[in-house]
Amino acid sequence: MSRLSRVAPWLPFPKETSHEPVRVLVHRDTGALRALIARDRVANVFVDSLLTQNSSAVPAFPGALMLGFFEDDGVSLAAACWVGSNVVPIESTAEHARAFGRWMVEHWEPHASIFGPAEPTLAIMEVLQGAGITAQDIRANQPLLAISGPPLVAPNPALTVSESGQFSEILVAAAAMFEEEVGYSPFLGGEANYRRRVAWLISSGFSFSHGDEVGEVIFKADLGAVTSYATQVQGVWVNPERRGQGLSAGYMAAVVELARKHAPITSLYVNDYNTKARACYERVGFEQVGTFATILF
Repeated sequence: MSRLSRVAPWLPFPKETSHEPVRVLVHRDTGALRALIARDRVANVFVDSLLTQNSSAVPAFPGALMLGFFEDDGVSLAAACWVGSNVVPIESTAEHARAFGRWMVEHWEPHASIFGPAEPTLAIMEVLQGAGITAQDIRANQPLLAISGPPLVAPNPALTVSESGQFSEILVAAAAMFEEEVGYSPFLGGEANYRRRVAWLISSGFSFSHGDEVGEVIFKADLGAVTSYATQVQGVWVNPERRGQGLSAGYMAAVVELARKHAPITSLYVNDYNTKARACYERVGFEQVGTFATILF
């Protein structure tokens, strides 16, 4: 456990002690934050979707806040950073990110991950490491991919929007995908929370799946972030018994078609070493538009 782990989590955050140009955003900063996010609707789609839900720079989520880095004597919002169970830098340089990292060290709370554009994500982690905070895994090179038109291969028509009656089967598949991806069960972080997340994706129409004749899921994918400009695909999973049969491209093409009903651009990010997935996405028509990184704690 890090020496900075809080031994008294019931205590409030300490008062601001840094003289750096970083502060917690308030409602009046909403317009500036929206303008910042609009610089790159694809890279910032996760936080953009949260702002769409919340309509304010002040998060409605317990334990979450939005940091801002201000220039011109505190007048101009130059960068931002979502700090909740996940940490996500927004339009941030390495310099901005290191300032966010120092703020996080001063106000340390455990986080599940840091993800976003590679340079600021890794810069935040550099500061945390200097303070003795370690990560379980650092994925420094994750191509950010996007497609803005129809897929280049025929979509598999069997893929449809998941229905509430499929919850149990989708939950099993989602948990299997999560454990395969990060190495531990999502239920360790709270089974009720994870079940609510899966149920919300289904009820929102953001879960896509195809099952066999007995209901077992063959393929699933989710829209983890949705705005009117772009979506971000997450949770892509093929049943291990069906892998190697050439099914992925058709399913992913169908994901694109279903996602295009929500927004014109479909995006995702993938581990650079996952050569099979990258080849599939390229075949479907995805092109690299940036590079992400993910830190897992």
